[in-house]
Amino acid sequence: MANEIRCAVPAGDICGEGAVWHPEQSALYWADINRFLVHQFTPATSSIRTWMFDEPVTSVSLTEDSELLLLVLASKIGLWSPRDHPRVDTIYKLPTAPEMRFNDAGVDPRGSLWAGTMRNNVGPHGEELDVTFSDGVLYRIDPDGAAMEWKKGVRLSNTVAWSPDHKRFYFGDTRANTISQFAYDEATGAISEERPLLNGYEHGAPDGSAMDAEGFLWNARPGAGCLLRIAPNGHVEQTVKLPVSRPTTCAFGGDDLKTLYITSARSAEQYSGSVFALQTQVRGVPAGRFRLRHGNS
Repeated sequence: MANEIRCAVPAGDICGEGAVWHPEQSALYWADINRFLVHQFTPATSSIRTWMFDEPVTSVSLTEDSELLLLVLASKIGLWSPRDHPRVDTIYKLPTAPEMRFNDAGVDPRGSLWAGTMRNNVGPHGEELDVTFSDGVLYRIDPDGAAMEWKKGVRLSNTVAWSPDHKRFYFGDTRANTISQFAYDEATGAISEERPLLNGYEHGAPDGSAMDAEGFLWNARPGAGCLLRIAPNGHVEQTVKLPVSRPTTCAFGGDDLKTLYITSARSAEQYSGSVFALQTQVRGVPAGRFRLRHGNS
């Protein structure tokens, strides 16, 4: 694997997160949670656009409509298009907000959104709040807005990913330093048989992840300043050192899905809060697309 890292976007984010590659636009979208921002970066022109919201945005996902994105915000989930900004059409409100907020999320092969929650550590002006991480929940939100709880007692939800054959689901808890794998039933959207993938690993703690076409999970490790490439059996096949100590998540992009874009949070390093790019020799798995009910598009 090639290990050349470059700074793609010196964004200055407080906490960059929730990245997704948009193939129709050949662009990367991601959020800065503490500044309530969504960014778009188009590599071909090196152009950047940014939109501001009235609460933190934690994740950006694709939908069946290439002009419509699914945003996970602190207290709700909604459909949004840059052309209609600041309008967000809410499809689900988190009943435990503002004590809890959404964090990492992803769309499954059936077109439903899986999103985990955590204690709300972001104040009304983007300031960090001192909280005790507990009572997080992993939700599945279907296109009709129906929500189901699949895991409780999570301390800090992170990593939401599926294997290329759609048979495994991966979910992480940063504060517990665990990444679990589940059996995933594509016919019903159910998960079962939770078992450890990588627990108690000594280098940092798990944040967001991306899946490659060979079934390896790429996991950002804040605190250790690296990415791990984890095999389906839990073996750490590769460690990629990064120029910042707090990488937050990653997403495969580019026309060939061989560029791994890595977001980061602000820290002591000069380029912290930037988006970095790593050229790999393996393709990523295309991001899932949220199914739209008639009338949403």
